[in-house]
Amino acid sequence: MSRTGGAEAYPHPVVTARGSRSRSRIRRDRRGRGLRGPLYPSTVPISRSRSQRFDQLVLEALEPIEQRWHTELTQLDVAVDEVPEVGTTRPDKVVWDDDVVVDANVPLARLVPAGVDRRGLPTQARIVLYRRPLEARARDGTDMADLLHDVLVEQVATYLGLDPDVIEGQ
Repeated sequence: MSRTGGAEAYPHPVVTARGSRSRSRIRRDRRGRGLRGPLYPSTVPISRSRSQRFDQLVLEALEPIEQRWHTELTQLDVAVDEVPEVGTTRPDKVVWDDDVVVDANVPLARLVPAGVDRRGLPTQARIVLYRRPLEARARDGTDMADLLHDVLVEQVATYLGLDPDVIEGQ
């Protein structure tokens, strides 16, 4: 048996203390901050953030309205903001415009009419939904879907100048 170091000299690899450890990288819990990386695979719905789940609920609530009123809503955008902007700091002085859907003096949505932006470019009309106040009003996912549908129906009715019952088809 030769000691040249070739494969034929040592048919079995020599195992050392260092070589016995697995060579695959494992994520560590450094300094007690928890494991690194995503908790769930990105294909699982629970891996989405709260805002992504809210956006999906908005799209689902808007779909039946848009199917029925597609041609009338081509010039309307729907946007989501976290919270509304408030110009005054005293709650007793806050007065909301007619284009704002309010629940207990907390705005849930707003219809921004078409206009011109700072650069002089035309803008489309837009419904702005406020995510945090809407989430605070809903008890669960079903309640959130119903609330979003009601708010969107009311805002679309205001935009089109119709009664909300007409928008829902009742």
